[in-house]
Amino acid sequence: MRKFLIIYSLLLIILLQVGGHAQNRQSGQSRRYFKPPLTRIMFVFDASQSMYGLWQSDQKINIARKILSNVLDSLKGQENLELALRVYGHQKEYPPQHCDDTRLEVPFGKDNYDEIKHRLKSIIPRGTTPIAYALSKAGEDFPPCDDCRNLIVLITDGIEECGGDPCAVSQDLQKKGVVLRPFVIGIGRNFEEEFECVGTYFDASSEQMFSNALEFVISQALNPTTVQVNLLDKFGKPTETNVNMTFYDNFSGKVKYNYIHTMNSKGFPDTLFIDPLITYDVVVHTLPPVKKDTVTLTPGKHNFFAIDAPQGYLRLKIDGYDMSMRGLQCIVRRKDNPQTINVQNFGHTEKYLTGLYDLEVLCLPRIYIDDVEVLQSSTTTVEIPVPGIAVLQKSTLGYGSLYLEKGDSLEWVYSFRENNPNQETLILQPGKYKVVFRAKYIDKTIFTVEQQFRVNSGRTTNVKIYK
Repeated sequence: MRKFLIIYSLLLIILLQVGGHAQNRQSGQSRRYFKPPLTRIMFVFDASQSMYGLWQSDQKINIARKILSNVLDSLKGQENLELALRVYGHQKEYPPQHCDDTRLEVPFGKDNYDEIKHRLKSIIPRGTTPIAYALSKAGEDFPPCDDCRNLIVLITDGIEECGGDPCAVSQDLQKKGVVLRPFVIGIGRNFEEEFECVGTYFDASSEQMFSNALEFVISQALNPTTVQVNLLDKFGKPTETNVNMTFYDNFSGKVKYNYIHTMNSKGFPDTLFIDPLITYDVVVHTLPPVKKDTVTLTPGKHNFFAIDAPQGYLRLKIDGYDMSMRGLQCIVRRKDNPQTINVQNFGHTEKYLTGLYDLEVLCLPRIYIDDVEVLQSSTTTVEIPVPGIAVLQKSTLGYGSLYLEKGDSLEWVYSFRENNPNQETLILQPGKYKVVFRAKYIDKTIFTVEQQFRVNSGRTTNVKIYK
C-alpha cells in the first residue's frame, strides 16, 4: 500500500508539472501572437522663465532635468519605444512676450536617451508659456505611422500665458487620432482645474510626487494590459462566442481593434492585449448588434467586462427542395421595429439575439410571418410551401397586373412589363390568381380581359392571356 501511494504521488507531481508547463506555454503563445505597436512619447518640456524659481531642494529646472533624466535611464533597452523632446519658453527673453517660442529639440528616434539628456542640460529658461501653441506643434512632430501609439507628456510649472486654448488643441489632436489623451504633470502647485480638460492630470506638488507621477505615466504607457470580454447568454454565463467585436475610441470615434471572440482551450473567453489609455465603445456584431459604451481599463492589470448577448438560431426552409427557390430571401426585423436586421436566404441558418422577430419572405406574393421566437441555443425553423411556376403568355404589348384572389378581394402581386410582347415567367406561391390585361394599341376600355388560373406547389402552369 505504501509503495502504491509513493508511485501515485510521483505521478501526480509529474502531471502537475506537465500541466504547469502547458499553461505557461499557452500564455507564451498568446503573447507571441500579440505584436505590440510602436509607442512614441513626446515630452513637451516647460523652460519658461518661472522654471528658475526655487522649489524644495533646488531650482525647478534642475529638479525637472534630474527626474526626467533618471526616467530616461530606466527606459534604456525598452523595445518598441521612440522618444522625442519639444521645449517651449527657452529661445527668447521675457519681456516682451513671444508666443511662438517652441522648438523640437530632439526628434523621434530609437535609443536617443542620451541625446535628450544632453539637450536638457543645455536648456536655459528665458521666456513665456505658450502651451496651446507648443501642443499644436507637437502634434505635427509625429511622423506618419499606421501602427503607432502617440503620447504627449506635458511637464509645466504654469498655465497658458498667450491666450491660447490648450483644451481645444488637445481635443482636436485626439479627435483626429493624432495622439491619445495626453498626460499633464503640474510642478510646484495643483493646476488640475486648468488642465483636466487637456488630459490626465498629475499633481507634482513635491519632488517625490513629481518623480512618482512621471514613473506612473511611463508605467501606464508601457505596461501590457489584458482584457477578457464575457459574452453572456440568457443565464448570465459567458458561453457566447465566435462573433466579431469592434473597439472604437470613445473620443475620436475611430476603429481601434477588430477581434473575433474566441474561447481558449480551457473554455474561457480568450485574453486580448489592448491599449489601456483609451476609453472604448465596444460593438458586438451579433444580429442585431449590441453595444457597451465608455469601457475603461486599468493599465497593467487583467481586466474583465461583460456584455449581454444571448443567441439562438433561425432556420429558413422550403417544404421540399426546389432549385428554382435557392435564391429566395427573407427580411428579418425585430418585433414591431421597421429596421431591417438581416436579409437571410432560404436553406440557410443564421444566429440572432434571443427574442421575437417579424419575417417578410421576398416571394410572390409576399409572405409575412410575425412573432417568430428565437430561443437560447435552440434552432427555430420557419417553413414555407414549395412554390409553383406560372408562364404568362401575352402575345402582344399591353398593360396589366397579376392579383391574388382572397375571397371577394384582389391583392396586387405583380405588374407586367409594358414593352415585353412575349411571355413572363413568375415563381408564385400556391393559390388562386387573376390576370387583368388590355392590349397597348386598343383604345377601348371595354376590351380589358381577365384570366383566372391556379398555381400548385412544384408544378408549372401555362396561362394564355389572349387565346
